[in-house]
Amino acid sequence: MVVVGAGIAGLAAAWHLRRGGEDIRVTVLDGAGRIGGKLHASEVAGVPVDAGAEAMLVRRPEGKDLARMVGLGDELRHPGDAQAAVLTRGALRPMPRGQVMGVPSDLAALASSGVLTPGGLARVPMDQILPATLITTDVSVAAYIRARMGGEVVDRLVEPILGGVYAGRAEALSLDATMPRIAAAARTERSLLAATKKIADEAPKDAGPVFATLRTGMGSLPEVVAAASGAEIRTGVMVRELRRTGHGWRLVAGPVPDPEIIEADAVILATPGPATGRLLADEVPKAAAELARIEYASMAVVTLAYPRAAFPALPAGSGYLVPPVEGRPVKAATFSSIKWPHLAEADPDLIVLRCSIGRLGEEALLQRDDAELVALAMAETAEVAGVRGLPRDSRVTRWGGALPQYNVGHLDRVARIRAAVASQPGLALCGAAYDGVGIPACVATARTAAARVLEHLRLAGERSDSPARGTGDSSG
Repeated sequence: MVVVGAGIAGLAAAWHLRRGGEDIRVTVLDGAGRIGGKLHASEVAGVPVDAGAEAMLVRRPEGKDLARMVGLGDELRHPGDAQAAVLTRGALRPMPRGQVMGVPSDLAALASSGVLTPGGLARVPMDQILPATLITTDVSVAAYIRARMGGEVVDRLVEPILGGVYAGRAEALSLDATMPRIAAAARTERSLLAATKKIADEAPKDAGPVFATLRTGMGSLPEVVAAASGAEIRTGVMVRELRRTGHGWRLVAGPVPDPEIIEADAVILATPGPATGRLLADEVPKAAAELARIEYASMAVVTLAYPRAAFPALPAGSGYLVPPVEGRPVKAATFSSIKWPHLAEADPDLIVLRCSIGRLGEEALLQRDDAELVALAMAETAEVAGVRGLPRDSRVTRWGGALPQYNVGHLDRVARIRAAVASQPGLALCGAAYDGVGIPACVATARTAAARVLEHLRLAGERSDSPARGTGDSSG
């Protein structure tokens, strides 16, 4: 059994395979020099800080449950009480209470936040008297929300949240795929404001923290999952071809002049869409064609560590998002030592912050060298938080082609991919390209993929154990 891709999806798939049968031998292959994919942590000024995803949703349990089942339950940490803000119209302004993915549900809270101009604020309640906006097929986030509440809600509230999650654009992202609850309400409710209020009111009021991380960072999760899986983990092994055989699958890995042939009863592809598409091009061309249509965005994370004394006053919130209309290179900043109390405890004299740079279409910005990106982040920090002096340490992490874009039609596209793959026994897919970019969603796809190939192996075993057909006397 082979898993291609050693990000959290591939490693979780290997772990689920191990749970499905102690006698299953699993090999995980990855072309990179390390495991973990977009989960990676390293020290900045002596404190372990995530360079990629820093948290996982708690209200979706798959990620938290995996951490606990591999023995990391005591390492789980939750954020403090500080709230996030939006840097818009020249100031940090609170994210309006009751919003759902940026869509407001409370007009009074929206007004008091000051995020919108008076004209933009006056446009929102018109949603309550406008005729219904009929949706029969998937549409972009921007098209629907703009029609209901106006452009400023899209530009100054929805866009920064989508930029933080997908590094994408509301004009292209799918309403069905990125805002499923709002999309469902849009098909039954005339007023978006009323629908969003209903969603907000139905949310659990005492459900506890929304996010969690690990004491040493989410980047510590892959190593533990890999060890718990019992799989053979091979990094620096690039899989170039995947072929169906009479008994399973043949993978071709390594350099062209000296290829390595690997035979497997079943294969799980836990690679990004473009790589998965290339591997499926010959055997499952319909899936490959659909995967090639999934666009990916790049970004960079600049981590800065300042002495506490560099701040004239400690930041009041956990961080802020920046709408694209502000025209700033930094799209989001997290005051990590404020957001995560355990980081402050690790070094009370240090303030660690992370700046995210780059959205879809901003490739030129990301072509600047590391020193320039650090300078951009420092200038942003000085302007917004009044930081003085130089950081003690800095780190630039580039994530090229890291975030899949769930553009209009994404759910139908994924359905077609899965239908094509379903015709191939012993083959399954998992990862961020399909049902969600967060850790819990990736773990969920891994569990489903593992269940699919385990069922294939079970059925194959039953067939091999059954009396062979056609072995009797067939003469005459």
